[in-house]
Amino acid sequence: MNTENPWIATPLTADLFRGAIELERTDHGLLPHRLPARARAQHNDGQLAMAESQPSGVRLAFRTRATAVELDTLPTKRVYAGTPPRPDGVYDLLVDGRLAQQGTVPGGHLVTIDMATGGATTVPGSPGTLSFTGLPDRAKDIEIWLPHDETTELVALRTDAPLEPAPAAGLPVWLHHGSSISHGSDAASPSATWPAHAARLGGADLINLGLSGSALLDPFTARTLRDTPADVISVKIGINLVNTDVMRLRAFTSAVHGFLDTIRDGHPSAPLLVVSPILCPIHEDTPGPTAFDLDELATGTLRFRATGEPTERAVGKLTLKVVREELSRLVGERAGADPHLHYLDGRDLYGEPDVAELPLPDDLHPDAATHRLIGERFAARVFSPTAPFRPART
Repeated sequence: MNTENPWIATPLTADLFRGAIELERTDHGLLPHRLPARARAQHNDGQLAMAESQPSGVRLAFRTRATAVELDTLPTKRVYAGTPPRPDGVYDLLVDGRLAQQGTVPGGHLVTIDMATGGATTVPGSPGTLSFTGLPDRAKDIEIWLPHDETTELVALRTDAPLEPAPAAGLPVWLHHGSSISHGSDAASPSATWPAHAARLGGADLINLGLSGSALLDPFTARTLRDTPADVISVKIGINLVNTDVMRLRAFTSAVHGFLDTIRDGHPSAPLLVVSPILCPIHEDTPGPTAFDLDELATGTLRFRATGEPTERAVGKLTLKVVREELSRLVGERAGADPHLHYLDGRDLYGEPDVAELPLPDDLHPDAATHRLIGERFAARVFSPTAPFRPART
C-alpha cells in the first residue's frame, strides 16, 4: 500500500456495485455472482460455477474527488494444461464514462484445467493490490470494471478522498443472456466485450448474464432473468446447444418456449429480443459436440472442431442453420400474441462477409476487433431511436 497517501478505507457494500445479481460474503471479502444462490444450488456443473462467478459486466461505481484509488482483490486464475499461460485479468477504470487507466492483479488462486480429462487442480494464493494514480482532481464518477474472465473476490477499497456511491444515471437497464461470446471470451478487456460496448453506445445500464459454455436454456437461468428488474431483455440462443449436443430439435423447440414463457412471467411487456447465433463456419451445417483440436493443442494452439456429421441433422441434431430457422419461425408465431417480442439474426452482427477480414481465431470465438464490430452493429439495430424494441424507462 502507498503509505504517502492519507488513505480512506470504504467498506465494500452492495450500493457500490452494478451488474451483479448477488454478493457472497467470503472469508476474504465479497464475491460477485451472476446467478443467485438458489440457481447455483440446482446444478453441479463446474464450467457454469466458474462462468457465473467471473464478473463479466460487474463494476464498482462511485463519485469522488480522489486522485488515487487502491483495490485489494483475490483473483482466481485458470490455465489450460499444454497451452501457454493466460494473461492476468484486466481491470478497466473509467472516469465519467471514458476509459482512463487499466491494471492487473498478480497472484491469487491458480486453477489448472486438463482439457483431455476435464479434471482440475487448484493451488491456493493470496490477495494482491491494484493501484490507480494521477486521476483528475475534481468531482467525478468512477467505474472499475472487474475482469470479465477471472473470478474476483474484493477485499478492500481505499481512496485518498471520500467517496459515495454513484447516483443512478437514469439509463434503461438492459438484461442480456448468452454464451461465452456474450460473456466476453477473447475481448480485450471487461469494458470492451461486445455487450459492454453496445451498452455504452446505446446508453443502457448493462447486466450481463453471458455464461461461458452455459447458455443451455436452463430453467434456473430463465427464473433469474424473470426475477431481475430490467427495461429491455435480450437472449442469445444456440451456439452452446450445438457445441454441447445437449438436445435434439424436438426438445429445443419446447425448451425455447418454456424459457421465453418464464421470462414473460416476470416481464410481461418489456421489449424482449431473441438473437440467433453469429456465423460459426464449423457448426453451420455440422452438429456438435465441439472438441479441442488435439493436433493444434500439441503445438500450443487452442482451436476447436466439430465432431458430428452433417447427416445427423436427419435425426434431429442441431446445427446453427437449424437453430436459426427454428428460432425465426418460433418467434414469428409468438409475436402475433406478443407485440414486444422480436428476433435478430446473429449473422447481422457477424456474417459471411466478415469471415475473410475478421476470422474467428480459434474457429469459435471472436477476437477483440470483432467484439467491437458486434457491439456497434447491435447498438445500431437495437438501441437506435427508430428501433422497434428501443427500451423505455419503466
